[in-house]
Amino acid sequence: MAAQSKCHCQSCTIRRLVGPALVITVGVLWLLHETHGGRLYFGNTFPLILIVIGLVHLAGSMASREGHVDATPLGAPPAPPAPPASGAGTPQTPYSPQGQ
Repeated sequence: MAAQSKCHCQSCTIRRLVGPALVITVGVLWLLHETHGGRLYFGNTFPLILIVIGLVHLAGSMASREGHVDATPLGAPPAPPAPPASGAGTPQTPYSPQGQ
């Protein structure tokens, strides 16, 4: 399998940080849950995880996309050809003209 080139623009670099940011956020929330004797219930902290995801995506969308490399697969099939134009100019329907 051929190796694909990764995009190194600022936007893609920031968006690749979603996973590490989530791991750090969950780790900090778990640590706070353990050190505060259960006063900070871990199940109620999911909004903070959603906020972290949103902030990382917001930062990625605001960053520069200069030098962005499109991530199309190397062996992708070409786009299908356009349908042929009808000669008479009348619209054709898939229904049979029977009963008209």
